[in-house]
Amino acid sequence: MLPTPPASPTLNGYFAPEDRIGQVLAGWLQLTGILGVGAYGVVYTAVDLRTNTPYAVKALNKIGLEPRQRKFQQREIQLHYQASFHPNVVSLVKIMDSPDCTFVVIEFCPEGDLFSNITERGKYIGNDALARSIFLQILSAVEYCHNMGIYHRDLKPENILVTDHGMTVKLADFGLATTDRVTSDYGCGSTFYMSPECQQAHPKPFSSYASAQNDIWSLGVILVNLTCGRNPWKRACFEDSTFRAYMRDRKFLKSILPLSTELNNILSRIFELDPAKRISIPELRDLINSCERFTTFPAPPMPVQQPITPPYSPVACAQGIVPFCIPEQIPAIPQLPSLMAPISPMVLPQTEPLTQHLSQLSDSSASSGSDSGSVFSDASSTSSNSSTSSFSQLPQLSPLSPPLKAATPLVSGAVGEEYA
Repeated sequence: MLPTPPASPTLNGYFAPEDRIGQVLAGWLQLTGILGVGAYGVVYTAVDLRTNTPYAVKALNKIGLEPRQRKFQQREIQLHYQASFHPNVVSLVKIMDSPDCTFVVIEFCPEGDLFSNITERGKYIGNDALARSIFLQILSAVEYCHNMGIYHRDLKPENILVTDHGMTVKLADFGLATTDRVTSDYGCGSTFYMSPECQQAHPKPFSSYASAQNDIWSLGVILVNLTCGRNPWKRACFEDSTFRAYMRDRKFLKSILPLSTELNNILSRIFELDPAKRISIPELRDLINSCERFTTFPAPPMPVQQPITPPYSPVACAQGIVPFCIPEQIPAIPQLPSLMAPISPMVLPQTEPLTQHLSQLSDSSASSGSDSGSVFSDASSTSSNSSTSSFSQLPQLSPLSPPLKAATPLVSGAVGEEYA
């Protein structure tokens, strides 16, 4: 069993991220820009020079890594590849190896992550049909991973990428994933999304918790993010007054968030303190499908159907007055290259990596007495140093208007974003 990923490697001569821009890998894949920089490497945009297909490339440094750190890199690649056959998991296309770096070629999602789509574009808040579709896609991806014995352990909007104009999402970043059904890696993940059992400050010797149930708790927080644009609390522990109030009264979240009674009942099944009694993913899917309203926001207006002009007439079509509808020809998708194609050694200059800082927000509490209204403490991903980021630092979220009393603003759950 591999424990929590080790600390970031000592930086003793890495290449400057920008020095690789323009480099051509294996004679066909050119690095064109930087998406993000993280503890273990850099994520680049790239283009296939033969087909002009865009990709993202995660460059994982080998220099200065200890054998244990190399094992975690290899585990991330292996688990991501196994899970990437699901349509709602970012595809791992190819792995290229060089003496100083491992290049992981993955699907490029230019619309960013779910976090930015919620906070900047407001795509899903108040749109129950779209929020339901997105959440069911996330459920499907996580269930697929669990059925394969893969537990993500860092589920959050920053690790879910968006495509198809916000209609499709794909799970990414397997840097903290494990195959251990039961784990003792306490504090593994991102603070806002950790289950209570994962956050024990002083765990007893030989104690452990279930990895799958921890993922399900994270799904509940994501569901609140999708429907309300807020976090339910800073941390699921009794030191957090909002969480403490919710444990006393399961209707408390309805007083600070625009939750429907149905959705509040579903959340109470997800946010069950006893992991053994926590809802399963199949049962959660059934409840989501049968939930009529997620929030108390007004329903969006139905689009008005415009009549066809001129109206359809078989006679007119036969006479050639109305043209026939000819289906549009869709070009074939180019064949992706096979995995594990070696590339020639490279000699590049050296530098230090960049660091990122979290955006922190303050959200004042009107009368609830919740510490969620104070300035956010660092939303740290305690053990997620293995995660790399894909896009630059996320912008701050403006509170809902009017602001919801005592609700925690949705801020980035950890250093790094999507492709990490």
